[in-house]
Amino acid sequence: MRAAVLGSPIEHSLSPDLHNAGYAAAGLVGWHYERHRVEADELPGFVAGLDADWRGLSLTMPLKQACLRVAGEATAVATAAGAGNTLVRLSNGEWLADNTDIGGLVDALAPHWRPEWGRAAILGSGATAHSAVLAAAMLGAEELTCYARNRTAADGLAAWAAAASPELAVSAEPLERWRLGSEPVVLSTLPGGAADRFALLDDREGLLFDAVYAGWPTPLARAAEAAGMTVVGGFELLLHQAARQFELFTGVAAPLAAMRAAGEARLRPSSAAGADRGDR
Repeated sequence: MRAAVLGSPIEHSLSPDLHNAGYAAAGLVGWHYERHRVEADELPGFVAGLDADWRGLSLTMPLKQACLRVAGEATAVATAAGAGNTLVRLSNGEWLADNTDIGGLVDALAPHWRPEWGRAAILGSGATAHSAVLAAAMLGAEELTCYARNRTAADGLAAWAAAASPELAVSAEPLERWRLGSEPVVLSTLPGGAADRFALLDDREGLLFDAVYAGWPTPLARAAEAAGMTVVGGFELLLHQAARQFELFTGVAAPLAAMRAAGEARLRPSSAAGADRGDR
């Protein structure tokens, strides 16, 4: 049985390390997970060329919207997000689009989230930001402010969030207006380096999620931890969304400890590629 992660660029992806370690730990002999560089306009042809040995695909940028266009069916969560990161082969040969980023982020944050933290900030406006909006709503956020470098993008994300989660009170601001302290929960989906200017923080409690996982900890993560916040890195998102994919592809419970060990071993000697985020 075969599976793979697709995207562009893709050479840095940790997904093969996680999934192949999981196959070995679960005793899934004959399963193999690989990586392929695929652009959005190439995805339909790539998927059409796969034979019956292929059981699943993990999709990263720039394929998350294209994922829905090649699928015969889509889960409710992928439809709500307007993007998928997973294609699962169905018994009829069609592909089901799913989004494990949302559930994976919930899994990563739930142990640390406090019920009284009802206000959250989303930094960034891409596919991971959309997942963060839905995850925050699932975890009990009541108020959400979307911050992006492009005010139009912030407004767009806020409008989408209000429609996708009507129970949320949503607003938008340019990224320059954000200062840690106004919201107890901060979900940063910015690429490496983009949040470094916010790395001087006052003492405070709260929760920071930083989607970057390579070159960890980032300046923002170090500053937040020093200020007294709980910090969750992008590797936790990568791990938990991969575990959900593993179970969708194989029907077997994911050996989370083995997958974690493989990912941490791959990251340990690396100090480069700090822009890698926890969605691939």
